[in-house]
Amino acid sequence: MKVLVIGGGGREHTLVWKLVQSSRVSEVFCAPGNAGTEEIATNIDLSDGDIPGLLKFARENEIGMTMVGPEVPLVNGIVDEFEAANLRIFGPNARAAILEGSKVFTKELLAKYQIPTAEYHRFTEAGPAIKFLEANTTYPIVIKADGLAAGKGVLISPTKEDAQQGVREMMEDKVFGAAGDEIIIEEFMTGPELSMLCFVDSKTVVPMVSAKDYKRIGEGDTGLNTGGMGAISPNPLYDDELEAYCLENIIEPTLEGMRHEGRPFKGILYCGIMLTEAGPRVLEYNVRFGDPETQVILPRLKTDLAEIFDAVIDDRLNEIEIIWDEGAAATIVLASQGYPEAYPKGLPISGLDRVKSSVVFHAGTKLASGEVVTSGGRVLNVTTLAETVDEALESSYTNGELIQFEGKTIRKDIGS
Repeated sequence: MKVLVIGGGGREHTLVWKLVQSSRVSEVFCAPGNAGTEEIATNIDLSDGDIPGLLKFARENEIGMTMVGPEVPLVNGIVDEFEAANLRIFGPNARAAILEGSKVFTKELLAKYQIPTAEYHRFTEAGPAIKFLEANTTYPIVIKADGLAAGKGVLISPTKEDAQQGVREMMEDKVFGAAGDEIIIEEFMTGPELSMLCFVDSKTVVPMVSAKDYKRIGEGDTGLNTGGMGAISPNPLYDDELEAYCLENIIEPTLEGMRHEGRPFKGILYCGIMLTEAGPRVLEYNVRFGDPETQVILPRLKTDLAEIFDAVIDDRLNEIEIIWDEGAAATIVLASQGYPEAYPKGLPISGLDRVKSSVVFHAGTKLASGEVVTSGGRVLNVTTLAETVDEALESSYTNGELIQFEGKTIRKDIGS
């Protein structure tokens, strides 16, 4: 069958890379794709938010299955539109994608079904929120915009003044647009973080191998939050006992709650979990593959990915065996200077042809006059599959040094 992958980042390049290996797949298209997907698939000049255009393309080109990478089209109902046109598509519909689309909805769902998470308060106006912060005595505190904000809608405020300013920026200055019409103010939790990703159909949950990502721009987890500067798999804090606990107390109750609410979930469920002194608690839910976790999870997958997607769509996930490489994987991100704030674009990239023992997944690249140039903040992911995390990291760092572009930024402590 022909497959369409929607998106243009490192996650989508990894999905394309895995799907072209499938015996079930004859051709892969990627919309809009990047310079990396262009090498192994056919890029389509359509944005990931152009649902009518994507639907038209899938119809006219007899696409057998569509896979949605980013969250925005899922929240905006692309699955509903494709299913209404009798087209096969992998991912949750809009009613289920609200788990990522609305932090207010998710917090209230967690509270209703007694799923462990941070204590929170919901506000629809700035005045009461600022008054609440005036009386609050425990800082730091966390402020979250309700809607999607491109991964930037969460503020960790160390003081009352910072928190009040954050509320004004979200609710009055509208720095995140309509995403900040409602906000959540919640307690600041401490502890190691865990990414738990699962394949989910209407009756079965299958956890993937574990991963750990590194969000801060600076070494030692300092500086601004990013989309992720690197990842390793497996996560050294994750074991069978912890997986069983999280399935029983977090994942399965959430999915059961969604069914009770008339919002059954199918697709990829990503749970961000903090391992607090009181036990694992939910930080957030995403309704798609994480980035850069995908870049270390999918290289370890031995089972045909297209087969898994088909099984989820048809509600027969319980019929297939999902097999993983018993080794390890690591990815490091080569980022633009200035990321996650302002950064230059259009800088030529050299050395890609020198990489031998790693796979380079493109994230923010494009072709300009036949030359690969930078086009985003996170530019490339250098990923290695090896027997151990240390071996994978050594190879990724060695190969990362072979690639050059002006202002290249790397965190040198991934995996530590």
